Amino acid sequence: MEGSPDGLIDLLDQIDLGETLVEERALLFRGFGITSDSHGRIADALLPQRLAYVHGNSPRTKVGENVYTSTEYPPELTISMHNEMSYSHTWPSRLLFYCAQEPATGGATPVLDGEAWLEALDADVRADFADGVRYTQNLHDGYGLGKSWQDTFETSDRAIVESFLEGTEAEWAWKDDGNLWISQLRPATTRHPVTGTEVWFNQADQFHISGLGEQSDSIADVLPEADMPQSVTFADGSPIPVEHIRHIQETGLALAVDVDWEFGDLLLIDNILVAHGRRPFTGDRRILVAMSD
Repeated sequence: MEGSPDGLIDLLDQIDLGETLVEERALLFRGFGITSDSHGRIADALLPQRLAYVHGNSPRTKVGENVYTSTEYPPELTISMHNEMSYSHTWPSRLLFYCAQEPATGGATPVLDGEAWLEALDADVRADFADGVRYTQNLHDGYGLGKSWQDTFETSDRAIVESFLEGTEAEWAWKDDGNLWISQLRPATTRHPVTGTEVWFNQADQFHISGLGEQSDSIADVLPEADMPQSVTFADGSPIPVEHIRHIQETGLALAVDVDWEFGDLLLIDNILVAHGRRPFTGDRRILVAMSD
């Protein structure tokens, strides 16, 4: 059964997956013939308690039982390095990516050791982020830029959203136009619960207007920063310099190791120890992702 889905199940029975993942930080399973028919069974074995993508900020489509498209950002754009939902009060511990269709060119998923990323950043940047970052979201009520609050929380019931937010230490308010405003103060780094390793762990660059690249000027002309779908400042509310954002992004992408996809590949990563991103691509690329605590 080697090279088959059953062979992979047998392999998983022979190892301590949790211990192995913490030690290796990322595991690539290739050559096991995983198809859309067998993916669910393998995902159950690797992530027995899959999580919904509640309060996620990336555009995705739900395609199965807590299985999503990895992202729907335009293929010509690079997605900078990040740990999934590191801006949130809680985040998944593991991510499982599956290649349902490899791209024609490009489209690698770069992965990065978060400890190495932290150590490579300039000392003044680390010092400026020492008190954390404040993330702000303006989630529209069905029409506008970015994601709606209904898509973000996978519900149209305000009471469910309120119940979720009440446990997150976030500030939030419903606006007169039906939009939802959320502000959260979060740390810029965190420590792994098993190893104690400190890692760079925030998405300041992706919430920052400059992180939008060439689109930033046109969006800034239309909306004031207070009304942006998402924005970020230092903990005290002062602006984060563009130079800091560029340094963070460029350092992360330069240190990352690319995983070039082949059909049927599975990539399991520790979402605290390892950041990920996406390289631009051509052709049809379909990478699915599932998450667990």
